[in-house]
Amino acid sequence: MPYFTTLDGCKIYYQRHNIDTSQPVVIFLNGTTQTTLYWGAHVPAFSRHFRLLFYDARAQGQSAIGKLPLNLDRHVSDLQELYAHLGIKTAHLVGLSHGARVALAVAADSPNMVDRLVICSLGVRTSYRSRIAVQSWLKILQLSGLEAMAWAALPTVFGSGFLRHHNKTMGMFVAALAKRNTTEALLAQLEAILQYPPPTRLPDEFKGPALILSGSEDGLVSPEDAGQLANLCKARHEKLNGIGHSIPAEAPQVFKKLVLEFLTQATGK
Repeated sequence: MPYFTTLDGCKIYYQRHNIDTSQPVVIFLNGTTQTTLYWGAHVPAFSRHFRLLFYDARAQGQSAIGKLPLNLDRHVSDLQELYAHLGIKTAHLVGLSHGARVALAVAADSPNMVDRLVICSLGVRTSYRSRIAVQSWLKILQLSGLEAMAWAALPTVFGSGFLRHHNKTMGMFVAALAKRNTTEALLAQLEAILQYPPPTRLPDEFKGPALILSGSEDGLVSPEDAGQLANLCKARHEKLNGIGHSIPAEAPQVFKKLVLEFLTQATGK
């Protein structure tokens, strides 16, 4: 399996699809409890136009936690080192939730490394509601374990339509989340997230456009906060009605349509 080792000795897992070097690169960044498997359904559509890179951030999936404390700057440097390891000069970034936070921070820190930016389920601030949600997951994880935390998170991260449609298979979602995470790694992730600074605007040096997607039923990020982030970043904002926090999973066809149109327009295709 493909891994690279960061400068501080942490092993990071990644996957690539489509090796046509004439195609631009799109990097997908996972949400907190997700892994590279989350994006599997989107590979066929996106790989027709792009080289794809998926990776498990430090303390996610098949990547190690590392010996240093987790923080946003460390995630940024990990992705920058992955660029260098694979010889990537610039790429489109598509991030969900925590991955969106990292993608925005990379674009702010190194605007020349990002062509176009797609941000899903992120607002201009960490609201009191979302902070309490993360604190509650942390406490449930400490007291009762992964499966209990996953059950508690479901109504916050999914919209009502998705929950209703998948009511009989929710146990499978919980089992998959528990299998793909460890308590130690998830504790480290949640504790780190609570210390993240608020998102910042994109610098003037960032020349590429940005797209922000939000769900009207997102229990963590209000459409108003997502809209304010779009204004701060001079980005286009699309609010998806009836959708929760996990946009690519809940509305895969809408997600593919909006993001592919946005990214292929940049390449003139």
